[in-house]
Amino acid sequence: MNEIIDQIATKAGISPDIAEKAVGMMLGFLQREAPDGPVTKMIDAIPGASDLVAQYNGEETSGGGLLGGLLNAVGAGGGLMALGQSLMSSGLDMGQISSLAKETIATARVHAGDEVVDQVVNSVPGLSQFL
Repeated sequence: MNEIIDQIATKAGISPDIAEKAVGMMLGFLQREAPDGPVTKMIDAIPGASDLVAQYNGEETSGGGLLGGLLNAVGAGGGLMALGQSLMSSGLDMGQISSLAKETIATARVHAGDEVVDQVVNSVPGLSQFL
């Protein structure tokens, strides 16, 4: 997994430590939000991804701050917004988050295939606009 994280970090222009945490958080988010079958296939296909999810899955669930609370109050869930806020609190800006998301999905496509990744991406409302 270190080689994969290093490649994603280099392409996204961030440190490998931050990339590792962010990729784990993103995959954990997808594991919670996408249907079990396709997302499990995708995560299992990426070497070491299951370990990252296990390590960082809880990082994103801190409530999303005021905006996340407001979105929850109006029924919007705040899923992507809460993830974005958590990633920003890890020191990433929106451009880096976008790059990281694109590189993570590109890596998933290499390992799991387009069909599986498309099922995951298309099942999470609003995700495709960031990719």
